[in-house]
Amino acid sequence: MTKINKIKSANREMSFLDHLEELRWHLIRSTLAVVIIGIIAFIAKDFVFDVLLFGPKQADFPTYKLLCTAARFLGFEDSFCFTELPFRIQSRTMSGQFSAHIWMSITAGFIIAFPYVIYQFWSFISPGLYSNEKKNARGFIFISSILFFIGVLFGYYIVTPLSINFLGSYTVSDEIF
Repeated sequence: MTKINKIKSANREMSFLDHLEELRWHLIRSTLAVVIIGIIAFIAKDFVFDVLLFGPKQADFPTYKLLCTAARFLGFEDSFCFTELPFRIQSRTMSGQFSAHIWMSITAGFIIAFPYVIYQFWSFISPGLYSNEKKNARGFIFISSILFFIGVLFGYYIVTPLSINFLGSYTVSDEIF
């Protein structure tokens, strides 16, 4: 939308269908950003899978080193230290790896494009706000993006390694493989 159209649209009332058209374009731009970044992630599958997704499966992952150091400091000896996680990742369906590749690409596209997606959301909402509401919401895109990325990093560096460590080594009986 050009600057002149924005000024014109700011000075007139929009109909319901005009709002839907505006929302449609914001959704299209957001989706396009996710798809473009998803295509890049699809192409970079070796890095994304081997380094990022399967990084927490490696014994030299930073969280495991930190847990090992903390356990030794607290006197638990080597209870949190290991050289190999005792499990293998399996694909149980014919299209399992391809489906995982597609979903990983879409997820990576959304995670990386999140600031732009939230910007599109904000640029649709903000024209309907009063100036004092806009003033109070300054920094919304930056703060929400930072909090989102902190959540992603928490899940990646804390929740995932602890889950892999527990669920990858949990056994009910030695009879079950």
